[in-house]
Amino acid sequence: MKGTDHMKTLVLVVHPNIESSRINKKWKEAVLSEPGVTVHDLYEKYRDQPIDVEFEQRLLLDHDRIVFQFPLYWYSSPPLLKQWFDEVFTFGWAHGPGGTKLRGKEWVMAMSIGSPEHSYQAGGYNLFSVSELTRPFQASANLVGMTFLPSFAEYRANKISDEEIAQSAIRYVEHITNAELNPKVRFRNYLKQLEGVD
Repeated sequence: MKGTDHMKTLVLVVHPNIESSRINKKWKEAVLSEPGVTVHDLYEKYRDQPIDVEFEQRLLLDHDRIVFQFPLYWYSSPPLLKQWFDEVFTFGWAHGPGGTKLRGKEWVMAMSIGSPEHSYQAGGYNLFSVSELTRPFQASANLVGMTFLPSFAEYRANKISDEEIAQSAIRYVEHITNAELNPKVRFRNYLKQLEGVD
């Protein structure tokens, strides 16, 4: 967990049926005990009640890195995440005049994906890369002034073995807690190393 001493991370878990999930459930369990990480399950909190916008905005303000964890559904996220964006990223708060509250925060996506990786490319079964399919999220991060960092993806979600899922959970935690995902942090750390070299 490099350089995460002062970084506070919020993991938004968005899975309509986490108990029947193999990958997302394991990821959620793996990150629950991580220091400096808050896990917030949107379907657990809001399945039967309206989104508490003020509560969600306070959570966002209190964290430096926001992780959106979900299964890729029809080349996008489960519907509650779209609703969450619509209601929480308000005009004048997240964007528009005076809407600077999220500026400088980090945006990371973690997705479980049913098809194999080779199907997400030009000429592949799904035609487009995951990076291309997640452009609306990248554009949203840009609009609110957040830094969009490399995503974490686990492919073959329907066929992956329990052992592979356990390994995936380890890599997932390492990815989302790695401060050097942000190239600015990586560069700063590189300069610090150079200062110690004769």
